[in-house]
Amino acid sequence: MPTKKLYIATFGCQMNVNDSERIVTMLEELGYQPTNHLREGDLILFNTCTIRSGASDKVHQHLANLRNLKKKRPGTLIGIAGCVAQQGGDQLLVDYPWLDIVIGTHNLHLLKDMVRDAEAGFRRSETDFLENSQRLDLFPPIASNSRSSAFVTVMQGCDNYCAYCIVPYVRGREISRRFDEIIQEVRELAGQGVKEVVLLGQNVNSYGLKGEGQPPFDELIRAVAELAGIERIRFMTSHPKDMSDELIACYADVPKLCGALHLPAQSGNNRILNAMNRGYSRERYLETVYKLQVARPGIQITGDMIVGFPGETEAEFEETLSLMEAVNYFDLFSFVYSSRPGTKAAELADDLPKQVKLERLERLQRLQLLHSRAHNEAYVGTVQQILVEGLAKRAGQVTGRADSGRIVNLTGGPELIGRMVAVRIVEGYANSLLGELG
Repeated sequence: MPTKKLYIATFGCQMNVNDSERIVTMLEELGYQPTNHLREGDLILFNTCTIRSGASDKVHQHLANLRNLKKKRPGTLIGIAGCVAQQGGDQLLVDYPWLDIVIGTHNLHLLKDMVRDAEAGFRRSETDFLENSQRLDLFPPIASNSRSSAFVTVMQGCDNYCAYCIVPYVRGREISRRFDEIIQEVRELAGQGVKEVVLLGQNVNSYGLKGEGQPPFDELIRAVAELAGIERIRFMTSHPKDMSDELIACYADVPKLCGALHLPAQSGNNRILNAMNRGYSRERYLETVYKLQVARPGIQITGDMIVGFPGETEAEFEETLSLMEAVNYFDLFSFVYSSRPGTKAAELADDLPKQVKLERLERLQRLQLLHSRAHNEAYVGTVQQILVEGLAKRAGQVTGRADSGRIVNLTGGPELIGRMVAVRIVEGYANSLLGELG
């Protein structure tokens, strides 16, 4: 079979990264090999995110820019997958006549047939939602490629309908994957040398809560921890309202569960949290953080914050800053509110001047930079267990992650990749650490 080139660009969350890895594995069966150069691609595929307007706009600009390439190389296939595809549907084939494939978030199992049709000159759009957990098992396993860490999807979709969020409309309702299928995939990954698994879902800690006959998420974590070869477990993303006491207890008595948690707050003010339809208060959020800190002393909490939600006052924004001080986040992803058509928040008057939003974002990020640097500097002189994942950007170095998830670079060669090594931290930077073998 002649070799063809696949160029895939991935936007957005770890779920999209995981889907892209599956796409690469699927299309290898059709003779496609990945390339990092767009203009080498016989198939150019964008796996997309629409959670913020900027991400969606960027994808549409990429699609528009490919018109001339299609004219010069009419045999090149162009496709779009993920959330922008799900949202745009058949209309994308109308808006971009040079587009061949539109594949939504529930339809990756159809991709090979769609590519074959595109090769034969037939354009297709597939964006129907499938309403059962069986579909989460239709995707093929991902080729290991000597990885030490791997993503494993355990559920998909979201039932929360936060006022600002488009995810339920493009990823569908919550569906939990079958417990035995997850365990089998993790067992196979461990057999391939994977030492760390990251359990993924839009609202991962609601796994098993929708009456689908699957056990709750804490039981899944404990079962994964029992598998030989797995040394570390992470998961994302968590909704604070679904952090049960049973799940928190895993941090106390499952040593393989890493001492780090992404727990998005989005705001520190109760009125704004209510307007966002988040389902918890500031007080409950802080109580959850306290329970986590008791269960696993030293646990590192990361989060998300939205600045400038419609109607946010200066005093309400100040409460977000005070929440940051109370939690002392390890890292924080922060954004100016972005209106998404079709969401409840899009109906609200958004009259806060853009300059005010940007000024607030700058203040928030300046505070978080101080916190992150302090966390990193506290590592200096300590010895950390690092799972080495690959070569670093700097020659002669490899890179890996500490239990907290912090990136650590150290002098070493490729023979360290895939190993857990003791590393003494010698320097802390804004977003990474420098270490030496201990």
